[in-house]
Amino acid sequence: MSEKAVFLDRDGVLNREIGRYLHSLDEFEVLPNVASVLRDLKTRGYLLIVISNQGGIDKGEVAKETVDAMFAKLDSELRAAGVALDAWYYCPHHPDVSACRCRKPGSLLFEQAIAQFGIAPEKSVMIGDRERDIEAAAKVSVRGILVDSNQDLRTILSLIP
Repeated sequence: MSEKAVFLDRDGVLNREIGRYLHSLDEFEVLPNVASVLRDLKTRGYLLIVISNQGGIDKGEVAKETVDAMFAKLDSELRAAGVALDAWYYCPHHPDVSACRCRKPGSLLFEQAIAQFGIAPEKSVMIGDRERDIEAAAKVSVRGILVDSNQDLRTILSLIP
């Protein structure tokens, strides 16, 4: 394992957190400066991998197709700005509806990404806006960086070697 990665939560880290599930593509807004920060991380040799809970699918509040369209919009906007995500993984489950091991603070999605890409956890970081993001990363020995929802990611760049 030699690859290093920056794992990223989606809502509140890459796109605006609005305090409830996003129900339409019109509500999905990539945060300012995200593309430039991710481009910087890419030039430092990091893989960029999104790990996100999308429990609104299981609860019937958001269609899977809508969540997929939001990821496609994120990918498209980032590519237009000259940076590409390497992968995104999301858990469609919610504990009120079904049990799983992929929902953060579970670590299954991290484990899958680490195996798929040959990622060295000790060289990697997770940027998240919830304790569960940091807890899930710690389970696979990835260092977590807790940010405020909708925080400008430029403020934490110095924390990533």
